[in-house]
Amino acid sequence: MLRRFALLLILLLAPRPALAWWEYGHETVALIAEREVRPETRARLRALLARSALLETPACPAGNIAQASYWADCIKTLGDRFSFASPWHYQNVDVCRPFDQEGACRDGNCVSAQIERHTRLLADGDVPERERVMALAFLIHLVGDLHQPLHAGDRGDRGGNGLRIAYGLIAGRTNLHLAWDGYLAERAISTPAAGAAGILGSLEPADKAAFRQGSVTDWARENWEVSRDFAYAALLGDPCGAIPDERPVIDEATTRRLIPIVRRQVARGGIRLARLLDEALA
Repeated sequence: MLRRFALLLILLLAPRPALAWWEYGHETVALIAEREVRPETRARLRALLARSALLETPACPAGNIAQASYWADCIKTLGDRFSFASPWHYQNVDVCRPFDQEGACRDGNCVSAQIERHTRLLADGDVPERERVMALAFLIHLVGDLHQPLHAGDRGDRGGNGLRIAYGLIAGRTNLHLAWDGYLAERAISTPAAGAAGILGSLEPADKAAFRQGSVTDWARENWEVSRDFAYAALLGDPCGAIPDERPVIDEATTRRLIPIVRRQVARGGIRLARLLDEALA
């Protein structure tokens, strides 16, 4: 009996793939946007998503805004059909040099350029409906990606994927990107007041107004700064300093300091997505 109880405890406490930014975080950004858009925008985006069968991706549904928020990640499993979109999810702008988006965005293959492109496609009533549905699904996802700071800036380590760290007791099993993509996102979004409604309810009207300002490039620069000043600095002290021989640790105290930063990133993403949807659809 003791052995069975111990095994059950191990299964319950073992690190599992979090409902990460790629799912939980993206859903929350999208649900914030759905709450914030104008009523006529909400009706039009729902009407477009009701036509998501046009995408012909039954394994990757996009029938509502929550499903659409991670459709662009789901289609990575479909092999060559959508492989062209792989570079659209990020831009590796070096946080230890002056901000240079153009160098990380050649031929428009980066998240910022594709946000602008898919906003234009969505707004163009002459574009075939299937392409507008696809543009909507990509736009919902990519705005979320831009606000995961390690999709906006890094140290030449593939968005922190190459920086091995320990997250609390999860020693030797993760990297900086995964910590922000998953464990931190799950912890921050589920911290009371939790979810889209909780995050929105914690904002002042002035916060929302400020988040809506600026261009996509302005947002990219801001998220690049968050990557430097929080993702790397919270771990290393000097964001551009030497990587220690032993894995750096995101401990409980650091996690608590980062929770409001991650919640702010999710709020920014949702409110800015709402602005782009209003501009394209309302």
